Amino acid sequence: MNNAKTELGQKILKLKTKSGFTWAQLAQRLGHAPVWTCAACLGQMSMTAETAAKAAEFIGLTEAEAQILSAIPYRGSLPTQVPTDPLIYRFYELVSVYGTTWKEMIQEEFGDGIMSAIDFDMTLERQPDQKGDRVRMVLSGKFLPYKRY
Repeated sequence: MNNAKTELGQKILKLKTKSGFTWAQLAQRLGHAPVWTCAACLGQMSMTAETAAKAAEFIGLTEAEAQILSAIPYRGSLPTQVPTDPLIYRFYELVSVYGTTWKEMIQEEFGDGIMSAIDFDMTLERQPDQKGDRVRMVLSGKFLPYKRY
């Protein structure tokens, strides 16, 4: 695992709190989506050297820390197999309850394959609702059929 990326992510969160910038503000400066920008700052994506330099300047990081932002990560940021944070656990619960349904419906529509998490986009937004605001997430991954050989 890459502890340097994890430690840098924690530092970035502290600097974010101190300075008050938002992921959307940083994303706009970098020319990327807020979700991707946050994932990169938390150590789950790698930035190009140019993007890392812009991020470091905006956040207040050193050149060495910018290089860490450019490093290829060890992906998978959760410390336990079953997440214990309540918000993250709900995603685990969604996969546990709906995973087989998603698999069945995707494969009915596309055939034998998977949805890529590499060629992938995600948006997240607040959806006003009279019963309480809702979280709206849209996931879009390229379909990759299994090869027959």
